[in-house]
Amino acid sequence: MIGEAGFTVLTGGYIGTMEAVSRGVAEYGGRVVGVTCDQIEKWRPVSPNNWVQEELRYATLKERLYALIDNCDAALVLPGGIGTLAELAVMWSQLQTGVITPRPLIFIGSAWRVVIDQFLDQFDDYVPEIHRQLIAFAPDVTVAFQMLVSESDLPE
Repeated sequence: MIGEAGFTVLTGGYIGTMEAVSRGVAEYGGRVVGVTCDQIEKWRPVSPNNWVQEELRYATLKERLYALIDNCDAALVLPGGIGTLAELAVMWSQLQTGVITPRPLIFIGSAWRVVIDQFLDQFDDYVPEIHRQLIAFAPDVTVAFQMLVSESDLPE
């Protein structure tokens, strides 16, 4: 859906979900930018996936993390591991503090809903409603895409 709509996506550029998104977008006409870094490739032997059309390469994970956030107009959070958790937490925090301009941060799937609800339930006093409104939830990718395209000022 994203590829057919002509969007550019930034992914981590490697394997797994990042590769699946890259492939889907590239095969359907979208542009794929892989945000990679030397530290990941030292940690595990991996290289950018075959569907990355442009690579933004950084030395450190920190630089890569901020490049993903700074260069996006919206973020769709798919299931992931510790890196995904770090990315969503930093982006949410930057939205909260106004360090970055407002943009959609959409969590996809029931697992993220459970995780974020549990966090908010346990730390209710620390996260006011105004900061909860900075994120959105979609039960699946179709709804997330509909939410994304409903944002009229997103560039393609």
